[in-house]
Amino acid sequence: MDDIEVPSYFLCPISMEIMKDPVTLPTGITYDRPSIERWLFSDNNPTCPVTKMPVSDNDELTPNHTLRRLIQSWCMLNACYGVERIPTPKPPISGSEITRIINGAGSSAETYSACLQRLKSFAASNATNRRCMVTAGAADFLVRCVIDDGACCHEALTVLHQLQLSDSSLRALAEKFGPMLVDSLVRIMQIGTYESQAYALMLLESLFEVVDPSFIASLKKEFFADIIQILNCKTPAKTVKNALNLMVRSCPLGRNRFRAIETGAVQALIEIILECPERRTCEMAMTTLEVLCQCAEGRAELLNHRGGIAVVSKRILRVSPLVSNKAVRILLSIAQYMPSTRVVQEMMEIGAVTKLCLVLQVDCGSKTKEKAREILKLHAKSWRNGVCVPHHLISSYPL
Repeated sequence: MDDIEVPSYFLCPISMEIMKDPVTLPTGITYDRPSIERWLFSDNNPTCPVTKMPVSDNDELTPNHTLRRLIQSWCMLNACYGVERIPTPKPPISGSEITRIINGAGSSAETYSACLQRLKSFAASNATNRRCMVTAGAADFLVRCVIDDGACCHEALTVLHQLQLSDSSLRALAEKFGPMLVDSLVRIMQIGTYESQAYALMLLESLFEVVDPSFIASLKKEFFADIIQILNCKTPAKTVKNALNLMVRSCPLGRNRFRAIETGAVQALIEIILECPERRTCEMAMTTLEVLCQCAEGRAELLNHRGGIAVVSKRILRVSPLVSNKAVRILLSIAQYMPSTRVVQEMMEIGAVTKLCLVLQVDCGSKTKEKAREILKLHAKSWRNGVCVPHHLISSYPL
């Protein structure tokens, strides 16, 4: 085809490739369906690429049958040059068809499974089908399947993931199903297959990104108990990272930090920081631990762990600037609010004081240095002349 001149009006304005399923926007410009759907829905660009006029979710993508037939005819005329005729695309599913399929799901596992398989096939076809399914109530139907915890629960979760729900659709589900949906997704994270665990975590993360903070602030203690159980188990690294992301988003709000502490979050996070070699996972764990140590209960749990202070201080200057900053902030909370003789002595013996002196000498951010200097000043009488501070670092010890 490189030697054939393709008519410009056969080419999609976005990809500049021959259109296989031309559709026209209300702006009058024709595009290839996969390209314009990716532009509008996957990339979240609510405008016509050529005219820059706004395009709403309710605007129809009208099939351009005339242009499609012209392209097919041109392909046939140039078949001798190796040009293959484009197939006639299947029309998108209608809302009434989706409603009929959902209503015919019945009550048996077999009919439910057959229904979900058809919905899965439609969702995999194109973005138009997925939008039509959401409009027809397929997302609500799938969420009810997940909440009911039937034999087809995991299939329903797979189709939900395929739908690529918009922020407005996610907010609508949160308002309608609320804590029931959260409880069901956490349950799946515990007992589901690896694939369904991943889908449940991703759906929860998506929900937490768009819902009102009051929704997250009202999470139950059981939610944190289930998340901690996931962190304590030998789960895949991706699952641990997703679970930590939920902790990062939820712990700062309302009484969530106390609920997390009561269910053993501090102990679990220390173990992750100790064992995990992956930078991003360590950053999320340390960030969450710093939030929990902002209250007395969290600091007490850190000190109750035999290696709590040691684990935190060892990560300074070893992982990333973010981890160093959060670790220093944790040590500052301990040094300010729980400066018992035992704690001050332990910080000196395990090398935390040496690490703080090193922070003042290296390039690790002005805020981190400021916090380290503050800690060293707080207990200068106990630490400045301590044998654990190397001689070459004494000069950097703040007066």
